[in-house]
Amino acid sequence: MSDDKPLRAYALLILLFCLSLLGTGLLIAVSIFLGEMESSLAAADKNRFFQAVGIFLGVLFIGVPIISLKVYIQGKLSLFWRQWLTDYFLNQYLYQQNFYHLTVYSEIDNPDQRIAEDIQNFTQQCLYFALVISDSILQLIGFSGLLWGISQPLMVFLIVYAIAGTVVTTIAFGRILVSINFEQLKREADFRYGLIRIRDNAEAIAFYQGEVVESQELWQRFGRVFSNFTRLIRWQLGLDLFQNSYQYITFLLPTLVLAPQILSGELEIGVSAQAGVAFRSILIALGLIVSQFEQLSALAAAVTRLDELQTTIHIGFHQPPAASKIVLNWVEDACLSFQNVTLQTPDYQTVLVQDLSFTLAVGESLLITGKSGVGKTSLLRALAGLWDAGSGTITHPERRRSPSFALAEPLAEKRLEEKTSRLLFLPQRPYMVLGSLRQQLLYPHSDRVVANDELLQVLQQVNLTNLVERTGVLDAVEDWGRVLSVGEQQRLAFARLLLQSPQYAILDEATSALDENNQTLLYGLLQKTDITYISVGHRSSLRSFHRWMLELQGGGSFMLSLIEDA
Repeated sequence: MSDDKPLRAYALLILLFCLSLLGTGLLIAVSIFLGEMESSLAAADKNRFFQAVGIFLGVLFIGVPIISLKVYIQGKLSLFWRQWLTDYFLNQYLYQQNFYHLTVYSEIDNPDQRIAEDIQNFTQQCLYFALVISDSILQLIGFSGLLWGISQPLMVFLIVYAIAGTVVTTIAFGRILVSINFEQLKREADFRYGLIRIRDNAEAIAFYQGEVVESQELWQRFGRVFSNFTRLIRWQLGLDLFQNSYQYITFLLPTLVLAPQILSGELEIGVSAQAGVAFRSILIALGLIVSQFEQLSALAAAVTRLDELQTTIHIGFHQPPAASKIVLNWVEDACLSFQNVTLQTPDYQTVLVQDLSFTLAVGESLLITGKSGVGKTSLLRALAGLWDAGSGTITHPERRRSPSFALAEPLAEKRLEEKTSRLLFLPQRPYMVLGSLRQQLLYPHSDRVVANDELLQVLQQVNLTNLVERTGVLDAVEDWGRVLSVGEQQRLAFARLLLQSPQYAILDEATSALDENNQTLLYGLLQKTDITYISVGHRSSLRSFHRWMLELQGGGSFMLSLIEDA
């Protein structure tokens, strides 16, 4: 957010409070002149009636624009607040791979829904209730004097009535409705996630003809949504019955209390209308929990979900490990080495590698092999800092760091310091960003300026000639994860590697979807560079492109050997 935006937000907040003050004054004026009109009619005073009507219309002429402007400013403030909170949570979500830790190690469900929807609900509802409370306090002050002057017994009766309604609502409906709303948000997000999974895996599901299974899974998820919502509307029915009875009876109560004084001639008939407006306004102020409880329970659920997300990120991932918990130690240096590294599963129940030590010299290469499930990819996760269960020291080159964002500045306005990583990972399934082919090639440095000829030449080198032949392909925006096959995506990932030319590259079965000829082509290109690389793979043909081989044998044992024919 730019420097002037916080000032604008504070100015709008002050203006909103001033409009609330004016609105309360106009509401009091409306009640007074409504009573005047009724009293003038009862007294058959023509001049008094038309004077009251004229003033009443003038109040409406002023009040309607004020109310409309108040709603507009409320929306703007809510938008500013949502922008700030979204920026804050996105920074925390993306900082130091928190998005990965939340997915793998946390029980926090659907962080995407919490950031997208819960923040929206929180900002809108919080500002709404802040204004409701502000208006209630102002109306309570303004109308209390008016109602006290009309009837002190009516004022006392009103306070008792409001307190009784609040107590009944809180005790009878409080905890249950909050928990039901919390569960509803979770189940709605789970159902939406199931739909997203089908969209993202449409081809695989179609090949398996798994529509029936997916349909059953979706209906199970929707069934949980349906059953919880059924429970929610049952409790809402009970709350609505109480709220409506509680509120509608107020149309009669002031008249009943004041009837003896009006019938005796002690008070004018118009006082009944004034008292009715004042009574209901004060009751709304005092009975805020009763009238707004359904919205309050939904807000409480959103607040709880956002608090869980923030707490998990700050406490769960960034607190120092417990003294009894042994974790890996990472050191940044120019080389890449493992010193007495023992790697375990996150629950510390299984040892994957026991006391591994090696140093990969500049210009050398290492092939990691072994049966499926022995921990080959886990070793790479440890190298990337994503897995800390174990002991020993991993020395690695400097990677591109997560920037420490200024929380007051929105993501769209941030200028990140692009710094080419000395260590680049190529996963088995390359990540295709939403954007142009140029952005795919330069990711994660998409703002880097590279000549078109150089980009097209690299595409030609990795045998993506079908893309090179298309006019304007570099700036074409498509869903490249669907347009390109997995083999084409792996070749595109190699093009990224060649363009960025890091000091070290880690390839996790990065050619598994390619034929032998394309694999030979890509590793041949890699060998011509100065990149030191580690590969994970099963094919025996990979041996000829590496100098060292680390075979994981299971149970923590391994064998490190020099490949003679490399």
